[in-house]
Amino acid sequence: MEQQTEESLNKTVSEEAEAKEVTTKRGVECFNGSNEEEHNKICLMRASVEEQDPSSKDVDDFMIRRFLRARDLDIGRASAMFLKYLKWRRTFVPNGFVSASEIPNEIIQNKMFMQGSDKQGRVIAVAFAGRHFPIKGGLDEFKRFVVFSLDKICSRMPTGQEKFAVIGDLEGWGYKSSDIRAYLGALTILQDYYPERLGKLFIIHVPNIFMAVWKVIYPFIDNNTKKKIVFVENKKLRSTLLEDIDESQLPEIYGGKLPLVPIQDS
Repeated sequence: MEQQTEESLNKTVSEEAEAKEVTTKRGVECFNGSNEEEHNKICLMRASVEEQDPSSKDVDDFMIRRFLRARDLDIGRASAMFLKYLKWRRTFVPNGFVSASEIPNEIIQNKMFMQGSDKQGRVIAVAFAGRHFPIKGGLDEFKRFVVFSLDKICSRMPTGQEKFAVIGDLEGWGYKSSDIRAYLGALTILQDYYPERLGKLFIIHVPNIFMAVWKVIYPFIDNNTKKKIVFVENKKLRSTLLEDIDESQLPEIYGGKLPLVPIQDS
């Protein structure tokens, strides 16, 4: 009897220690990579934005967290950014999505593709900037194309993944492709309305004349985004891409094994 009681006591102590260890672990990582401080701020921000805009109840905590991280966990700034996003989304995308029929002049340029994923599980998109030309649909249609593309990319992300990677191919780019208003419009949409989505941007086949435009765009790029941009030398193109992307997931045109799929067909 005494031995049984002792065994029961030891079991109880062991279970309590295990429970304490699990609780401690959850305190550090209580929300899929969030520590306790971040988790608490997610809750506080959610309460704040739901009071100001009831439609906030429809978004998940991952979205709240992305806006928080984009503003260095400052609840006030992140809430303002998020509420601005909700207002923009209702106005710019009233149907909840952009259809290919709304952006025919952009689709026909055949400049955006998606295929495969990198070693971190991030969906890969490939953009051919040299195929972009200002069109009769104007800046508004281009912005809708950007939203169409970003929504497509995000919809392809596997569960638990929040970021994507982009290969920005500038082969053939010239002043006829130069469209600073469009570039700044795309940058604004990405940074203000899809924060913490970009994981990495490889800029490849960079012509010297592009750097004049880059100097104009660069000041508008926030510091978090700048850290994710990599200019790749032509002679190191394949080896650099293979550091992040397995050959089986790399597009064929860069020495990999996957054919590219147009964004509208993905």
